[in-house]
Amino acid sequence: MRVGWRGFGRGTPIRVWHGLRRPQPLRPTARCLALLLLFFGTARPGLSAAQTAKPAAAVRSVFVAPAEQSAAKSDAAEALRQRVIERLQHSKALQLAPDEASAGSVLRVRAVIWPTGTVTLNPKSQADSFTNYEGYATAYLYAGSGTAAPAAQAGHPGRVLWAYLATPKPFHFDGILDDLAGQIAAGLDRAVARGLTAASAAKDASLQVAGGTLPAPLYLKWFESFQGQPGGVPMTYDAVGSVAGIEELRAGRIDMAASEIPAAAGGDQSAGGNVLRIPSVAGAIVPIYNLAPGNAAAAGDLNLTGALLAAIYAGSITMWDDPAIASANRGTRLPHAAISVVHRSDGSGTTFVWTSFLAQSDPAWKPRVGAAIDWPRGVGVFGNEGVSEQVARTPNSIGYVELAYAIQHRLRYAAVRNPAGRYVRASLESISAAAGAAAGSGGLVLNAPGKDAYPIATFTWLLVPQSAGSAEKRASIKAFLRWMLTSGQKQCASLGYAPLPRALAAEELKAADALN
Repeated sequence: MRVGWRGFGRGTPIRVWHGLRRPQPLRPTARCLALLLLFFGTARPGLSAAQTAKPAAAVRSVFVAPAEQSAAKSDAAEALRQRVIERLQHSKALQLAPDEASAGSVLRVRAVIWPTGTVTLNPKSQADSFTNYEGYATAYLYAGSGTAAPAAQAGHPGRVLWAYLATPKPFHFDGILDDLAGQIAAGLDRAVARGLTAASAAKDASLQVAGGTLPAPLYLKWFESFQGQPGGVPMTYDAVGSVAGIEELRAGRIDMAASEIPAAAGGDQSAGGNVLRIPSVAGAIVPIYNLAPGNAAAAGDLNLTGALLAAIYAGSITMWDDPAIASANRGTRLPHAAISVVHRSDGSGTTFVWTSFLAQSDPAWKPRVGAAIDWPRGVGVFGNEGVSEQVARTPNSIGYVELAYAIQHRLRYAAVRNPAGRYVRASLESISAAAGAAAGSGGLVLNAPGKDAYPIATFTWLLVPQSAGSAEKRASIKAFLRWMLTSGQKQCASLGYAPLPRALAAEELKAADALN
């Protein structure tokens, strides 16, 4: 058990370890309990590891960018940024640039922190209640304006030069953000001190992957874990969206692409042909919503159908207390408020799955199925992360994201009616039920049969050229695929993803072994 404290602002008294702020001296009773928890508690190993790609030479002058506009209200994001800056000020390998225009590289950090429970030391005193936090932080280093780099996609800052995933260390007495910031700063400092340049980082066996934002948290975890295995190699993941990832693969700039767009929709052809598709994990797309506090639906579960979701995104249902929504939620008081619709702005496999489900629910949506469409209404933002943040800060809004993002952002998500007539919430069990029913179909996992199956599930595929790169690189790809389909599947559940059905994983192992 990890125990921490509440709030993000400095100066708040802290009495036990693993909080979000620097700790203060403990009371004797609290100190004893904290030490007992430290001794007997369980903790997951950290996942910290640097991933080195092919950066430009000018990385020593770095600007730590402010949080993106969609995350501007996130206290955790800004607090993490300030802590990283403080630590980089003591670096002998790096210099902090005053602005992005003068920087050789730009560092963007993000904190995803969520509470997992509260520990009360004294039932009579609220001051002795402390919140247990979990989470992770990501850091991406991009080429600055003074270097030659591909033009950035709208909403995305460009090509990743260096990436880092940090999760809390199992034992420390700093706040969670102090711990994560220290890992990020130390990782970047080490990489630059070792001579992080395009020439030094371009090891032939290193693997670069880009694509969908749906599996990004899991892929970062996988790539770090694989690098630590015997025979493992450094790997990077750039979550640019499925369409952009496929384009990068077709241009030969990456080794593998990740996508939720099935082969039947042209995913293989757009990747350039002669591509092996390996399913990596099963996930679910969930309708997230943000209803104002005080409404019954805000505190309970909302039920929605495919037809209702299609009507909301088409604009024929615009109010939360519309009779059609009320009919699916009998006994639940719904607010008389306009529905604010949020959708993806980038070419997205998540969007392809979502619009495909809407089209199965309402034929009027069939012409609009795609990874990037002309939306009838709503606000568009980049990535699953962007949709999560936009919904979190917009009252009476609705959006769609992969389940892991809803869990990490503590967003409510609706139960969706499946073909058996049951309203089913996305969970590891309901995703696995859908994936098992659809294994081997080669397509989407929509409206799978079974009373417990969640109706908007999908596989994420890795697109692998069957003959590209050196023999050493192909051997590294094969080794990773074997690890991913065996040991890697055991890491899915901790981040909200469902592992592949065993029969499907065994079948794909044979395909991976057949790579040239």
